[in-house]
Amino acid sequence: MSGRSFKLPRGEPPGEPPADTSAAGQELLPAASPVADDADVGSVLLETDVTEVLDRLDRELVGLKPVKTRIREIAALLVIDQLRRQVGLSSEKPSLHMSFTGNPGTGKTTVALRMAEILHRLGYVERGHLVACTRDDLLGQYVGHTAPKTKEMLKRAAGGVLFIDEAYYLYRPENERDYGQEVIEILLQAMENDRDKLVVVLAGYKNRMDEFFRSNPGLSSRIAHHLDFPDYTVDELMQIGQMMLAKQAYEWSDDADDAFRRYLELRVCQPRFAHARSVRNAIDRARLRQANRLFAARGRLTRRELMTIEAEDILKSRVFDDPQPASDEAMVPKAADDGREG
Repeated sequence: MSGRSFKLPRGEPPGEPPADTSAAGQELLPAASPVADDADVGSVLLETDVTEVLDRLDRELVGLKPVKTRIREIAALLVIDQLRRQVGLSSEKPSLHMSFTGNPGTGKTTVALRMAEILHRLGYVERGHLVACTRDDLLGQYVGHTAPKTKEMLKRAAGGVLFIDEAYYLYRPENERDYGQEVIEILLQAMENDRDKLVVVLAGYKNRMDEFFRSNPGLSSRIAHHLDFPDYTVDELMQIGQMMLAKQAYEWSDDADDAFRRYLELRVCQPRFAHARSVRNAIDRARLRQANRLFAARGRLTRRELMTIEAEDILKSRVFDDPQPASDEAMVPKAADDGREG
């Protein structure tokens, strides 16, 4: 990632009504609105349409029930806070900084995007965009370079969500000349002072993030929500594959469906498996083989033939040439795929 920004369009909140002015030209304060005795959840949901975002999250991501439950709980908290204000009850904005832990391809970035949209629709942040970055986007290469670089990234994310992937790389105690600690100190200040303007999401592998928080208790204490993204089962990965195929107007033949399940059962045991990313990579390679097969036929092709991926388009993968599970050393997680899907 290189400081990618994802903009979620949304109408600007209405401005304040103009103040009344007396005949003498003196500005008068607007009359105070009477405090209501009750408030309606349905009216807030209708006005913000936040349920549409939650429903879209359910459609976009297979499984992840604990994560989706927590996101709905956060949305419910913000809705009830709005209703409390309507009836004159005090309601301080909660801190919503988060930690997303899990393996690659388990939906962390997608959930962060939807979270940004929910926060915007419910008035927690002004813009509702997401800025995704890594250590390289925050750290400088020489003395005095890190602070401006980090503050610029915070400025870009203001009014939305700053998503820091592989956040544990910010802390490298073995390198005395590393500037990661400076980034952490600036983040701590922003997470405390600007928590009503910015939400920070720290993401990465669970074991490394746990160690990172143990080494940086100040950060851990400012994280209100720790969400663990579980690995997908083979059945869930099959559902993800079907969704990806349908989106691109492809389908498996019956034999291909069985072959892809066998492929996944082998691939999950091999190094650098990245769940939904690996499923997407595998489908892309199957499409290449299908295209090569159809191209070689040099004849007229039916719509069904152009849509259908056959078992042979999957069984040519190198995964079937090396079906044995990798050693423990080879299974050390890494962020990127190694191309074994081929």
